[in-house]
Amino acid sequence: MRFFRIKIGLLLLSIVLLVYGCTVSITMSGASIPENLNTFSVQYINNRAPLINPDLSQTLTEGLKDRIQNESRLVMVPENGDVDFSGNITAYSTQPMAMKADAVSAQTRLNITVKIRCRNNKDPKKDWEQSFSAYQDYDSENNLSDVEAELVTLLVEELTENIFNKAFADW
Repeated sequence: MRFFRIKIGLLLLSIVLLVYGCTVSITMSGASIPENLNTFSVQYINNRAPLINPDLSQTLTEGLKDRIQNESRLVMVPENGDVDFSGNITAYSTQPMAMKADAVSAQTRLNITVKIRCRNNKDPKKDWEQSFSAYQDYDSENNLSDVEAELVTLLVEELTENIFNKAFADW
């Protein structure tokens, strides 16, 4: 009986050590940020598109700041962060999509393209510049001004996620 208690005790101790000794660190964003990076900055993203949405620059700039703050450990600074983002909105456009039999568009696509530069002040070899695009389709019976705010919110979420992933996720 004594041998049985010792065996059970050792088994329980082994399980406890296994549970506490083996931990896995998983981040929901998939970010893998080097230890030497502590700060980030996002410069105002200018709107250079031929068609202008007056709120888009501010919305995109703040959206990128929020995304990085919420999904990383980096601290935001006004300028010259360890990682510094800047860029321009290069396209903001609509185009007809699915055509009905009477040659009228059933769907319209809102597209946003941005060109982003990421400067890594700790490791300049990791600098990059890339264009990112996102689109949302909406029913052509709707006026753009009626659905624009909702569509822009969705597009900014997608764009900032793609920018964040390019900068901080090792694929």
